[in-house]
Amino acid sequence: MTGKIIIFSAPSGSGKTTIVHHLLKAMPELAFSVSATSRKPRKNEKQGVDYYFLTPEDFKKRVLEGAFLEWEEVYDGQFYGTLRSEVEQLRMKGKHIVFDIDVKGGMNLKKEFGDDALAIFVKSPGLDVMEERLRKRGTDSGNQLKKRISKAVSEISYADQFDRILVNEDLQDSLKKAENLVKEFINFTS
Repeated sequence: MTGKIIIFSAPSGSGKTTIVHHLLKAMPELAFSVSATSRKPRKNEKQGVDYYFLTPEDFKKRVLEGAFLEWEEVYDGQFYGTLRSEVEQLRMKGKHIVFDIDVKGGMNLKKEFGDDALAIFVKSPGLDVMEERLRKRGTDSGNQLKKRISKAVSEISYADQFDRILVNEDLQDSLKKAENLVKEFINFTS
């Protein structure tokens, strides 16, 4: 059996990573697809667990070699991508693969896997809530925060292109809804 693809995409601060971490703990049949990035690790991020941290040169070299299913320059000089080898090995194990990925990457994966993929767009109830969540996270400077918010406005316009939209207003409710969406997709398509 080949595993299914479950894509969570959202602007920064929507809560998608919290939802993905919950699903991975709650559902042992799921596995996380670790993305590659050229950005520096944040505090507490681990190589091969949170991301594969590559130099920009190594990232570009792998792009030319065709090592990525999809990749994007999300911010100037910051590349993110999905390694083909990561997805192939998890699918061969029969795992259903969960992605925590930017909006364009999510759309590209949906195109790649078609009906074998469920693409879920996670939204915060509003830009003000998202901005507050990003400020509380405390990982971005004022200038970086402005870039993220500006990018979020653009990303929200793509929500209707996803299979499902999950508005993350109440976290516990959103976690239950996410579990139900994933279970329904796995059971319906297995």
